[in-house]
Amino acid sequence: MPTRVLVVEDDPTVAEVVRTYLGNAGLEVDSAADGVTALAVAARSRPALVVLDLMLPGLSGLEVCRRLREARPDLPVIMLTALGEEADRVVGLELGADDYLVKPFSPRELVLRVQSALRRTETVHSAGQQVARRLVAGDLVADVAGRSVTVAGADVVLTGREFDLLVHLMTHPGQAFTRERLMREVWGWEYGDTSTVTVHVRRLREKIEADPAAPQRLVTVWGVGYRWDGGPE
Repeated sequence: MPTRVLVVEDDPTVAEVVRTYLGNAGLEVDSAADGVTALAVAARSRPALVVLDLMLPGLSGLEVCRRLREARPDLPVIMLTALGEEADRVVGLELGADDYLVKPFSPRELVLRVQSALRRTETVHSAGQQVARRLVAGDLVADVAGRSVTVAGADVVLTGREFDLLVHLMTHPGQAFTRERLMREVWGWEYGDTSTVTVHVRRLREKIEADPAAPQRLVTVWGVGYRWDGGPE
């Protein structure tokens, strides 16, 4: 069965171009021109990934992203934004979007980003059979196969990309990673805006650190990037 992708875009020309390119790449594409329809289609068709324009009539793309994340925390979302929407892009990343492309964008690049995100999802799920089923750091426990996390026995809800980032760091304790390297090894992209990594690290800290402003698990290595120290036992 072809992998199903949902494209949410109110500009019919852009939507048709995106649908054509993704379809030519062997993907099955559903589409929606507004946020309410997008949520209904996503609930019905269960897409493997969503391409989401932020500027939508009615329900905003940011609100659609938030609701998608509530329903399916591990669903990959790639945002499409206009050049002047930097604040919205950051908010979108904070809401859990995996990354973004700025309009005008190359349809070929979008296809590569979509394929990369889908490959990463498949790889991470299959890797659960190869990595230790449970990763433990003090009171933090990550169930790799079940893709769940608890801290002090309480469930912690992570997006798919946040979970991937956490597992990658936990399986390389004490190793410093640059943002560029994390983008390659977690996102699967050779290039992109490394602020995406920064936002995901901040979100992850807010969920797993006792004091996100003074992290003890996921620490900053000044001039380099980030390192997993595990935190207090």
